[in-house]
Amino acid sequence: MGSVTRALDALQADVPLEGDDDELVLSSSGAVGLVLVDIVNGFCTVGAGNLAPTEPNKQIATMVEEATTLAKKFANRNWPIFALLDTHHPDKPEHPYPPHCIIGSGEEKLVPALEWLEENPNFTARQKDCINGFIGSIEKDGSNVFSDWVKKNGVKVILVVGICTDICVLDFVSATLSARNIGLVQPLEDVVVYSRGCATYDLPVHIARNIKGALAHPQDVLHHMGLYMAKSRGARVVHKVSFR
Repeated sequence: MGSVTRALDALQADVPLEGDDDELVLSSSGAVGLVLVDIVNGFCTVGAGNLAPTEPNKQIATMVEEATTLAKKFANRNWPIFALLDTHHPDKPEHPYPPHCIIGSGEEKLVPALEWLEENPNFTARQKDCINGFIGSIEKDGSNVFSDWVKKNGVKVILVVGICTDICVLDFVSATLSARNIGLVQPLEDVVVYSRGCATYDLPVHIARNIKGALAHPQDVLHHMGLYMAKSRGARVVHKVSFR
C-alpha cells in the first residue's frame, strides 16, 4: 500500500464525509440552479495548457461526464445554469500558478462536451480572473453577476460541480456561504456540492520535487480534503443526485 493510499484511508477514517443525507433529490417544486466551476479546456482537456492534464485522468473525466449529464437534465427542464470560466489576460499573472486560460487561447472555453450550453437560453456564463468565483463575479459598480442570477431566477438551492475541488470550487462555495449568511445572495438557502461532479489535479510528490516552487498535490487526498472543508463551512456534500 502506497503512502498516498494510506493517507487517504486515514483521512476517510478520521474525517469522514458520509452521513444520513448523501443523496440530493430534485423536483420541479424546488427553485434550484446548477453552477459549473471552471469546466474549461485549460483545466480538463488533455494537453490543452500548462494546468491541463497531460494524460487521460479518470477523476477529471468522471467529473466532466457527471457535469454534462446534470447540465442536460437541467436544460431539459428549463432550469437555470451558471458557469464560471477561468479567463486571464497575459499581463495579469495569477501567482503561484503559471500562465493559464489566457483569453483568446481556447483554454478558457467550455470543454467540448458542454459547448452546446452556449446556445441554451437558460445558461449564464461569467468569465473570472481570480480563483474565487464569487469575488470574480463582482462588477466595477459593486454589483455581483452571480448574486443577480440567483435573484433573477429565484434560486434557493445551488448544485455545484467543477474543478478544482480544493481550490476554485472550495473558494466559491466558502465565499457564497459567507455571503448567504449575511443576506447578500437572496433568496439562496442551501449550497450543495456533488462529490462525483467535482475533481482536482494530480501532482505526485516525486514529480513535484523536480519542479521549482511546486507543492505536491495527491489528487484523491486533496479531493477529499476539499469536499470535507466545503462541508465544514456549511455546504451539503452529496454522493448521488436524482430527479423526481
